[in-house]
Amino acid sequence: MLGQRWMWIVWPAFLVAGVMEMVVFALVDPGELHWQGHPLELSRQAIYTVAFFFFWAAAVASSALTTLLSLSPFEVNRCPVPPDQRPADCARLQDDCARKGCSGGGC
Repeated sequence: MLGQRWMWIVWPAFLVAGVMEMVVFALVDPGELHWQGHPLELSRQAIYTVAFFFFWAAAVASSALTTLLSLSPFEVNRCPVPPDQRPADCARLQDDCARKGCSGGGC
């Protein structure tokens, strides 16, 4: 499940980074870029590569935040350890749920 969730984040971010790369460099000449008043000492291909990975990282951060915010409270607060190996605080939470008669793990 974790691998599938990562693909939900990384693959769309990759596609968005490719589109952003095309749009930005259709309007901006990488040879004219300056950093703190000095021209960049990188080749055009290096600027394209660095920009692509920057765009990809920004899109991954955005997609990851969206995925995190879409989680239900149960997914965020559940104890990931099997019942027989849980620490005391996870066991209490499960006991409270059983005592309250909750079902479906939505306590």
